[in-house]
Amino acid sequence: MTLERWLSAFVLAFCLAYGYTAFWVMDATLPPFARFSPVWPSSFPKVLAVLGAILAFMQLFHKAQPLAELKRSELPHYAWRQAGLTILAMVAYALLLSTLGFVVATTGFLVATAAILGERTWHHLIPIALIAAGGIWYLVDPVLGIYMRPWPSFIGG
Repeated sequence: MTLERWLSAFVLAFCLAYGYTAFWVMDATLPPFARFSPVWPSSFPKVLAVLGAILAFMQLFHKAQPLAELKRSELPHYAWRQAGLTILAMVAYALLLSTLGFVVATTGFLVATAAILGERTWHHLIPIALIAAGGIWYLVDPVLGIYMRPWPSFIGG
């Protein structure tokens, strides 16, 4: 069995365990008033588990063409700097999220990672990042009722 099939089997097993947790374990701990809600906290994990299991199953039994071997001479030509800077931006985002608030931290993260990946049209990038961060915050906080501090605490968040 090839490495791709072993990885697919591992992902399938993980999705099945995750699905078991989402369908039975998480739903058993719901309070009685939440059982009548159309969307439960386990709804998104259920969707992820089912889609992940379907995709892993398809990959597991797919007739794959043999992949070319990785050539060591091509390794220096990969975008290692961009990958490392993106990972550092993710770590900085996670550390600054509670301090800066969701909208400021997410906007900064989106702008920084887009700049790392080569985007230079700032007059498009900044408004799109602001709209995306604000829209996600609006859907999570006022619509779903899950509190997220939108602004830094010194602004009044």
